[in-house]
Amino acid sequence: MVRKRGSLILCCTFLFITWNAILVLLLRDRSPPVQSRVPGGEHMELVSKPTHFAVGDVMRMVETFEAELELQKKILLQIQSHRVPFEPLKGSKQNIVANTEHIIPILVIACNRVTIKRCLDKLLQYRPSAELYPILVSQDCGHAETSKVIQSYRNQVTHLKQPDLSDIPVRPEHKKFQGYYKISRHYRWALNQVFKTLSYSSVVIVEDDLEVASDFFEYFQALLPLLKSDPSLWCVSAWNDNGRDGFVDPAKVQLLYRTDFFPGLGWMLLRELWEELEPKWPASFWDDWMRLPEQRRNRACVRPEISRTLTFGRQGVSLGQFYDKYLRFIKLNTEYVPFTKLDLAYLGEETYQEHFEKEVYNAPLVTYEEVKQGQLKGSGPFRLQYSSKDNFKILAKNLGIMDDLKSGVPRTGYRGIISFISRGRRIYLTAPPGWKHYDPSWS
Repeated sequence: MVRKRGSLILCCTFLFITWNAILVLLLRDRSPPVQSRVPGGEHMELVSKPTHFAVGDVMRMVETFEAELELQKKILLQIQSHRVPFEPLKGSKQNIVANTEHIIPILVIACNRVTIKRCLDKLLQYRPSAELYPILVSQDCGHAETSKVIQSYRNQVTHLKQPDLSDIPVRPEHKKFQGYYKISRHYRWALNQVFKTLSYSSVVIVEDDLEVASDFFEYFQALLPLLKSDPSLWCVSAWNDNGRDGFVDPAKVQLLYRTDFFPGLGWMLLRELWEELEPKWPASFWDDWMRLPEQRRNRACVRPEISRTLTFGRQGVSLGQFYDKYLRFIKLNTEYVPFTKLDLAYLGEETYQEHFEKEVYNAPLVTYEEVKQGQLKGSGPFRLQYSSKDNFKILAKNLGIMDDLKSGVPRTGYRGIISFISRGRRIYLTAPPGWKHYDPSWS
């Protein structure tokens, strides 16, 4: 691929030079001799002084020549834009590339929150490269004040406006869910802009009420190659649903997991996945639709121990569901992790499953009372086992982690295992050994 691109550049550059050389020769050969009748003679002869018309011809040729040069300059710039990127300098956070395969656009989904300024300010503060991470703000709702805030960033962001602001026909009992229908429509339109109109190969989706951590961009840059190479993964998320302060290990800021639960809230997908999902994209409740078995297809996402996003949007179509109880307590990472310099091979499906399950099921089995009353001996980790849907929900609620399930999958769950910290010790809440699959009736 590199040799082909290099040959294309040399060929186009040769044509560029050759064309302009021909133009110069044509101009030189068409210097303005003019035929004139000499007094007393019947024949025409050349005189060196050009006529008014000859000068005009030359001026027009010069103008044409300049226009052609400008056109060729634009073509050459287009050629240069397809160059193979240079190796980035060691230690430099600037990774300027022109190849769209290496560009990760950030798609900010916006509506009517003027507080989007907090989101955009953090993205711009931590963004290491405008070329590598273009910020696209897609706005629905047509809210003038929010639009004004977005436009105040000028060329730092690209402002896209979803054109269809009409109400969506829904069943009478779904009128109260009109907002969810519009959100789903907006996502479909915005992702089509990213992948079909702008032809990007990946994207990170951020809602307008998310604040990002300092290593947010580093995190996604490091995990993009893994997402591309591992067909058992279908997304990378910056979010830990159980990532409240006290439920995560502050000493494990670099720790990443595979999860069967689609987390959202700052997540990356590839164009190939969108091509799979777009034809059947739902009319509403797109995130729960993503969690159905027929969409997930036994694929996992990567998520961090400590979240790289924090939501500050209590008000929205969900009317603050989970916000007061869980989301406002999520811990945002504050220690920069150089993920691109770490070996992330442990996240590969076979390697991860083997080592993770071995660690989990080799941990001592304990009771809820021992966990809750602080009677555990040793540093851990420890395993606490659930036996049924109701048993899981009771344990999760009493332990303070999220107890809801989507198509049988618990939040942050991997093969029925939920990892969290309780009273300073690692706890694995697990299904019995020999777990095979999720039960969709557990919802």
